[in-house]
Amino acid sequence: MAAATRESPISGYALEVDGRLKAEFATRDGARAGGVELKRRFPMLQIRIYDAQTNAREDIQISG
Repeated sequence: MAAATRESPISGYALEVDGRLKAEFATRDGARAGGVELKRRFPMLQIRIYDAQTNAREDIQISG
């Protein structure tokens, strides 16, 4: 059984969890807030913000 692949958004931001796109956001701040909350709950996951306009990814890091 093949897993469904989620296409990269053409605008806005998305959360990438362990290499897979999971949720889309209209703003970077919204994506960052969602990513930080997820990282606090599950610190072992690799979570990144994907910027559709620049095709760039930013790691979510939390301190403390």
